[in-house]
Amino acid sequence: MFETLWQDLRYGARVLVRGPGFTVAILVTLALGIGANTAIFSVIHGVLLRPLPYGDGERLVHLDQPVARLGGESAGFSPLELEDYRQRLTGIQRLVEYHSMPFHIVGHGEPRRVQTAVVSSGFFDTLGVRPLLGRTFLPDEEKPGAAPVLILSHAYWQRELGGDPTIVGKTFTMNGRTHTVIGVLPPVPQYPGENDVYMPVSACPFRSGEHWAHTRTSRGLTVLGRLAPGVSLGEARAELERAAASLHQAWPEAYPSAEGFTATASRIQDRLVARARPTLLLLFVTAVFLLLIVCANVANLTLARLARREHELAVRVAVGAGQGRLARQLLTEHLLLSFLGGLLGLVVAVAGMELLVAFVARYTSRAVEVEVGASMLLINLGLSLGTGLVLSLLPALPARTLFGAVAMQGAGGSRVSPRLRGFFIVSQVALSCVLLVGAGLMLRSMVSLHRVDPGFDPENVLTARVDLGWDRYREDDKVRAFAEQLVPRLEELPGVTVVGLANELPLGGNEPWTMALQVEGEEVSAGQVRPRADLRSATSGYFHALGVPLLKGRLFEPGDRPDTAPVVVVNQAFARTYLAGGEPLGRRISFDEGRNWVTVVGVVGDVRERGLGEDPPREVYLPFALQPLRDLRILVRTSGAPMALAPHLRELVHELDSVQPVTDVRSLSSLRSESLAAPRLVTLLLGFFAVLALVLTCTGLTGVVAFSVSQRVRELGIRLALGAEPSSVLGLVLRQGMSLVLAGLLMGTAGALGLSSLMEGLLFGVEPTDPLTLVGVVLLLGGTGAVACLLPALRAARTDPAIALRST
Repeated sequence: MFETLWQDLRYGARVLVRGPGFTVAILVTLALGIGANTAIFSVIHGVLLRPLPYGDGERLVHLDQPVARLGGESAGFSPLELEDYRQRLTGIQRLVEYHSMPFHIVGHGEPRRVQTAVVSSGFFDTLGVRPLLGRTFLPDEEKPGAAPVLILSHAYWQRELGGDPTIVGKTFTMNGRTHTVIGVLPPVPQYPGENDVYMPVSACPFRSGEHWAHTRTSRGLTVLGRLAPGVSLGEARAELERAAASLHQAWPEAYPSAEGFTATASRIQDRLVARARPTLLLLFVTAVFLLLIVCANVANLTLARLARREHELAVRVAVGAGQGRLARQLLTEHLLLSFLGGLLGLVVAVAGMELLVAFVARYTSRAVEVEVGASMLLINLGLSLGTGLVLSLLPALPARTLFGAVAMQGAGGSRVSPRLRGFFIVSQVALSCVLLVGAGLMLRSMVSLHRVDPGFDPENVLTARVDLGWDRYREDDKVRAFAEQLVPRLEELPGVTVVGLANELPLGGNEPWTMALQVEGEEVSAGQVRPRADLRSATSGYFHALGVPLLKGRLFEPGDRPDTAPVVVVNQAFARTYLAGGEPLGRRISFDEGRNWVTVVGVVGDVRERGLGEDPPREVYLPFALQPLRDLRILVRTSGAPMALAPHLRELVHELDSVQPVTDVRSLSSLRSESLAAPRLVTLLLGFFAVLALVLTCTGLTGVVAFSVSQRVRELGIRLALGAEPSSVLGLVLRQGMSLVLAGLLMGTAGALGLSSLMEGLLFGVEPTDPLTLVGVVLLLGGTGAVACLLPALRAARTDPAIALRST
């Protein structure tokens, strides 16, 4: 058996070497198809299919406390509520808390701003995560007065500390206190969010404060837990609802019936990939379609090659080769081709993996689990083997082609089924049509996004983040004094036209500061969703730096201070929604149910804060002097290249505070471009697949029509000899090819309409069934198909009847 296999391999290799053009075409086609599928299947396996790298990860749950009057948004939990649920729940065990906030860390290099997770001592035990170095938190380290300790994330340890293996036991300064590193996490996806370091609740100056720890309504904590053995998610939810009802009854003042408090739970595994799943499924379908097109194209090439080898196969049958022997030989040749194509495809997959992982990381932290390793090799091997088997079986469908007797050769002409080759072409056209429609929709969506007016001018604006340390800037006066010293110094820099401050940037990607409100004179009935708006603290220079127009009233003035009547500026969306039917200026708003009121003194234009594809939110701007938040965003509009001022900005900040980090220094235009990175990459991937499918389809169509013409040379010569016009021969060949194209277009259009639901949620400004895109794809594919058919048709029309008849 092994000797026969070795003979087949050597013979197959010789056959491939004798036809270098055919071999190169097949290998390149297979490499692109198998490589793209290997990369995308590896990402899907690592993100969607692979079990969580936590102990019994499928039993981990995330608790929510939605509030109906807040539009179903979760209010989070207070420490007292967490303790109550710990005592009442049996189906969900080992409940732990989490919240995240930025702090400054000093030591081992320059001061840094670190995103810090504040967690229960049993947080990592609940998740089932063991540290790579050191240990996790002990219960005593959660108690008040415990020595501050830290656990580092793997990414921060590698990026900022160079993977120092002796880091455990070293100290850093945070919030004016010395913290000791006790552990380093392994490279696992972080949940609920990405953090640089972790600290116990006792080390957080806010979480350990009296107000948060002893007030039931001081909510905001995320709560995680683990399903008890034998308990389903549905049973746990039912118990959680009963426990919530008992709490609502015991403390009715903390859970007003008009607010609509509820409690529920969901699996962490599902929440981790909820945003990534639609896009990955779209890429999965695209990759499968591309692989099918590749298989159809290669099958057509193989059938054409078999037609040229019919004499060879017939001779082998005549000298005693059985059907099994020939089938094994062809199977060996095709498997050899597919494995060689798979090896080249593996190179393609590895080359594109970094780009894909960076893309998926925008949607889920599970992207860190995608790796170039054994799983990718197995996926590549499976795809290569499957493709080889398919390529071996497809030509075997017309069995008489391969195993006909010598007499079949004597009958003249090829026995390769034209219907089978036509089927492959129709399939390619249909699949290409679907891919082109998807790519066209994404392209139109991207064009629409680029045309969107963001509401501000991003050109020539430098931005930076200066998150003032809590230990040095606890009082509002100190924050206000820092800003009042920094802004004039920045304005004195050459080329600076205006400087603004705010607590957030447009398109920054952070969660907005949203609050419920009450408009004076407007009553909200019981059960009705309360009005909500995004709040921003800003200076008047903020609007000038962004180029946001003032539509009515005025902006903030130097006299808007804490000791004067509080004022706000609202955007047009807020005025249109909540202040319609009258003059917005002079209206009053309350954020504490009418105890305190602020007056609207201006209306500014709308800004698409949350994304170019999102409607402008309803916004209320507070004067920075009245609400001086420590987390500053600096905007500097310049007359030249904004990044040239970046070093000067850092110097001025360090002159005021030598240990103050300055982060996220970038131009506002780059921030706008980055906000389009995800849809841009999806468009490029779909476009690449679609163009490749179009090229493969057109080459396959040209080959089929050309092969048909070569098989009908005698017939065409007779037609011309009997007086047929070359134009009629041209039309005959064109009709044959275009009938395949039209059949494929009909099937492809139906398929594109049927799969339109996959595009929902990914498009902006265009419907999944957009007729313009469908018509454009049909015209493009039909026109390209006509050109592909025209070349061999012209060759057929120029056939010399005498030469054609002599050659038969």
